[in-house]
Amino acid sequence: MSKTKKQTPQAKAENAAGKTDKKLWTAGVVIVLAAAAAVAIYKHSGSPQPTVPTAPDSANQRNAAANPTPLQTSASAPMSEAKEVAFGPTAPNMTPAPAKTPPGMAWIPGGEFSMGAQNPPDMDEVGLKATLDSRPIHRVYVDGFFMDKTDVTNAQFEKFVKATGYVTVAERKPRAEDYPGASPENLVAGSVVFAPPEHPVSLDNYLQWWTYVPGANWRHPAGPQSSIVGKENYPVLHIAYEDAEAYAKWAGKRLPTEAEWEFAARGGLAGKPYVWGDEFRPNGKWMANTHEGHFPDKDTGDDGYVGISPVAKFPPNGYGLYDMAGDVWQWTSDWYRPDYYQQLVATGVSHNPQGPDSAYDPSEPGHKKRAQRGGSFLCTDQYCSRYMVGTRGKGDIDTGTNHLGFRCVMTLQQWQARERGQEDHSGEGN
Repeated sequence: MSKTKKQTPQAKAENAAGKTDKKLWTAGVVIVLAAAAAVAIYKHSGSPQPTVPTAPDSANQRNAAANPTPLQTSASAPMSEAKEVAFGPTAPNMTPAPAKTPPGMAWIPGGEFSMGAQNPPDMDEVGLKATLDSRPIHRVYVDGFFMDKTDVTNAQFEKFVKATGYVTVAERKPRAEDYPGASPENLVAGSVVFAPPEHPVSLDNYLQWWTYVPGANWRHPAGPQSSIVGKENYPVLHIAYEDAEAYAKWAGKRLPTEAEWEFAARGGLAGKPYVWGDEFRPNGKWMANTHEGHFPDKDTGDDGYVGISPVAKFPPNGYGLYDMAGDVWQWTSDWYRPDYYQQLVATGVSHNPQGPDSAYDPSEPGHKKRAQRGGSFLCTDQYCSRYMVGTRGKGDIDTGTNHLGFRCVMTLQQWQARERGQEDHSGEGN
């Protein structure tokens, strides 16, 4: 996020939910914080605006980022005008897979594929809105690479922290110089947490289910009184972009590009709406951890989990990757722009695209956002639907939430160098 006009953590919560009126949000957040219930969605929303991350403001932005809505898109074409989209076949590289694979990772062959989102099977409005920034469909080529089979877990991240002494963004007290004008009492460390209301609510105000919680971080996902003891195999949460980058560097890896992530998520399939195929529940089987029941007040847990689930509890895709849909959003290294695919389609087949040069979200100009993928346990056809493969999320780089995590990739060259002992790695191990 730019430091020219940062929002407090509570204000960021609003951005996370995808709102655009920051002044109103900031005022509202200050009031909420005064009542000890500030919202912090800003950091996870992924919009690239420079704002002041004061306790209340940052919270709002984090909350908004954590809860991207189908109304956040810049396009507003009538859903009745949705057109069929055409996908070409996936042509994987035929080079044999390496003889050895890094622990906990899977080989992704790379190749050429059609990138972008398919229409939802039932052509529902929520699902169609989720595809607006994932068009046009375009051809992309990526080299082969290794990818973590699962999201990075609490146990893995704890090993990194013990080895390095790293302190995450959510654990750091916001600095007064970064948030000019913020009251000292609002400059408190914390993060955005999903807090379902006790009754049905209108879906036009995300503040009814997101809140900024002082003391919430990866060790305490729901707040100071919560713990990850016994949840070592759950995805690590409340991870800002720089936290994920720091872990990846320590592990001798990096974060995936959007193109790498989508190629891997499709698992060799082409043009399917879901990671696993055409039906959301093939033969009645749950394939991902998503939100069942009535959003946001009641998650029935029909898929076996209310809220987040441990990693690898649902079937892997064709490349042996788990949870590439649902459970937690995942960071990618690409800056977010809704018009990026329009730029790529004009170039023919894009080779190893690295994303646009800068971030831009028309709903929050100035916020530095990275693209996020995969959806989360909060995705539902009532509100988000971004568990559909090819759809895109976005989040402010300085914001984490309790439904945002990450996984890493490694190039063949990195692995070969490690095997030769030419690089000094701290031994992340999976």
